[in-house]
Amino acid sequence: MRVAQIAARLIMAGIFIYASIDKITHPAAFAKDVYNYQILPDALINLTALLLPWLELLLGLCLLAGVWMPGAVLSANGLLLLFLAALLFNMARGLDVNCGCFSAGSDTPAISAGWYLLRDTLFLSVGLFLFYAVFLHRRLENQTVIEAGKESS
Repeated sequence: MRVAQIAARLIMAGIFIYASIDKITHPAAFAKDVYNYQILPDALINLTALLLPWLELLLGLCLLAGVWMPGAVLSANGLLLLFLAALLFNMARGLDVNCGCFSAGSDTPAISAGWYLLRDTLFLSVGLFLFYAVFLHRRLENQTVIEAGKESS
């Protein structure tokens, strides 16, 4: 279980760090990607384009270093759910936008939304495993230790 948790933590760290780099270096291009989703009010687009990549980088570094794990895992899963919801929302509206997930303002044609959906679901499954490992597995281990202590008394 420990090896799987470390692997999941490093995978998530890599995803978030890699996703942040191009967006940090090209905030105007990322702002266009955020705008293309047509979800946020115009007043929040630039703020989101400036802050979100730094949040992704911070979460990725926390996961990489293994610090502030409960908050980092919870926040990372929250972002993954938000990204998946935005994708599903645009799919339901019939919009096929370039997600801007790993490169801001890319001129390449949008990949099919089905691929993004599969990829984001895989990312979320790794995140949910990490959530289980950090929150639920630890709680179950502690409960087992407490019960074992009561039985030996």
